[in-house]
Amino acid sequence: MRIWGKIMKDNRLVKDTVISIDDDTMSRTKKVYGALDEMCYEFDLSKPIWLEVNKEDFIRHARTKFTKDSFIEEISFDYLDFQVIEEDY
Repeated sequence: MRIWGKIMKDNRLVKDTVISIDDDTMSRTKKVYGALDEMCYEFDLSKPIWLEVNKEDFIRHARTKFTKDSFIEEISFDYLDFQVIEEDY
């Protein structure tokens, strides 16, 4: 599984990364949470909270945006775009 994370501010890309998780013993959910943890570590961010809107967007589109409402700490960007770009089957 590969997940693309982008930090966006004023409709511009500030930072991005692609996280690859190739552990076949992990469930899809664990891979997603693991990728988000790794991404936040790389970006030096606190982990966002999965709000209901994030869960629904991710289930429907394999993509969600974490805005300031999802973070406990103040953020210096508009949102974190979190998108699956390659699935394991």
